[in-house]
Amino acid sequence: MRYLFRPIQYIYSIYAFIIFLVFMFLLFPLVVICSFFGKIRGGNMVYGICRFWADAATFCWGIRHRNIYESPLDSSKPAVFVFNHISYMDIPVILLSLRKQHFRVLAKAEMAKIPIFGYIYSTATVMVNRANPEKRSQSVRILKSVLKKNISVVIAPEGTFNMTSQPLKEFYDGAFRIAIETQTPIRPLLFLDTYDRLNYKSIFSLSPGKSRTVFLDEIEVSGYGPDDVKELKQKVYNIMEAALVRYRAAWISGIKHDRQ
Repeated sequence: MRYLFRPIQYIYSIYAFIIFLVFMFLLFPLVVICSFFGKIRGGNMVYGICRFWADAATFCWGIRHRNIYESPLDSSKPAVFVFNHISYMDIPVILLSLRKQHFRVLAKAEMAKIPIFGYIYSTATVMVNRANPEKRSQSVRILKSVLKKNISVVIAPEGTFNMTSQPLKEFYDGAFRIAIETQTPIRPLLFLDTYDRLNYKSIFSLSPGKSRTVFLDEIEVSGYGPDDVKELKQKVYNIMEAALVRYRAAWISGIKHDRQ
């Protein structure tokens, strides 16, 4: 049965990729125009365009998204959003999830090398080269300046895809150090279904279905100092890990999963 389904999967994935490219080429001129309006105003405009792109593409792909709020989200104040990174589908889901919030995503510098998409990517994100300490420090400074302008930041503390059968990979310090140094609260997000919608193992694994983002309770950082980064990081890790188990995330071994 699996072998009969595989050709349909390939056809659907090619269709989805064509949809992605069509919207990218249509919207690219608007992104170029917006880039002339500066990093803040122009950046916010680019995110609006990318949000429309995500809405249109996921609609055509048959992906239905909804947010689950364990506590209300105050979009009037900045936050350090951290999320579990499990799929390339995380990128559009960020846009679907944060609809009323101005934000900037910390993203891998190597993605900027992709023609056209890389230009949009570099215009809309704060890029980081983890192999270069000087550029890594520069990215942190930019993120801090973004928070001072009342714009949230979105960071994957795992750094790259979690390709284990555990809820999370080990976290880097960056997000938590930034939160403490700017005294900005942390808001953990769980992407429960991106693993099932597009598995990191193959671009031909895309499938229609549900998409859910869980907004966990905000974590205040008042009282934490520079020496408390590891403590805060572990606290957030434990909260996210327990919640992923509670929601029965599909990649976790040893638990009964929801049907997608």
